[in-house]
Amino acid sequence: MLQILAALVFGYLLGSIPFGLLITRAGGLGDVRKIGSGNIGATNVLRTGNKGLAAATLLADLLKGTLAVLIARWFSPELGLYAGFAAFLGHIFPAWLGFKGGKGVATYLGVLLGVYWPAFLAFGAVWLGVAFLSRFSSLAALIAALVAPVFLYFMGHSSAAGVFVVMSAIVYYKHWANISRLMAGTEARIGATE
Repeated sequence: MLQILAALVFGYLLGSIPFGLLITRAGGLGDVRKIGSGNIGATNVLRTGNKGLAAATLLADLLKGTLAVLIARWFSPELGLYAGFAAFLGHIFPAWLGFKGGKGVATYLGVLLGVYWPAFLAFGAVWLGVAFLSRFSSLAALIAALVAPVFLYFMGHSSAAGVFVVMSAIVYYKHWANISRLMAGTEARIGATE
């Protein structure tokens, strides 16, 4: 039990590092929470017009999920899943930002990479396909988040699949405004500015 608690705390602290906020401030662009959606994730960083900082944010948010899994898994395989889940929650609900973080997709993807890399590739392929056809980043993420737990389950990773069902539900919750805009036909397409 103490190991599980330690994995959860470690994962949460790692996941709650607000790279989008830190990177945009270091890049001289101020507080990313004051533009666009107000989120600290890569999609909102991209709205600053700086693709390099957005890419750096995406990579950092992804890798903190992967590192949480890999470091905790070094002690025990199941601890990696706990730490990854906590990193995902930390990114979305960071205590030092009033529990207002990103939407979690990059960290979700990073956890997926650490848990089972073929599922990471499946998520990426679905995201790219849907994004290419629809030009909606949010729709691509939502569909890929449906596919990932199913893929894990059919590949024999039922425990991970159960955790990712919960994570996908949280992704949907965090994308509720996007879902509403998609249904209303007002969601911004990739490359469009708000």
